[in-house]
Amino acid sequence: MQNTPVEEMNYEQAYAELEAIVNRLEAETLSLEESLSLYERGQSLAARCTTLLETAELRVQQLRLENQNPEDD
Repeated sequence: MQNTPVEEMNYEQAYAELEAIVNRLEAETLSLEESLSLYERGQSLAARCTTLLETAELRVQQLRLENQNPEDD
């Protein structure tokens, strides 16, 4: 797993690490402490992905609005 702070990750980085965490939790026998630590990191990564997707969606909506209502020059 990476040591990069979640808030500094882009979508692709966060999603890749989240996917790796899910695979680890499903495939390995981990201690309760390790499992909880991975789960917490996974929750942070999922929240980061959601935030980045919502931001991208807002940008797309803004672009659509701008294209639907071009300002007169």
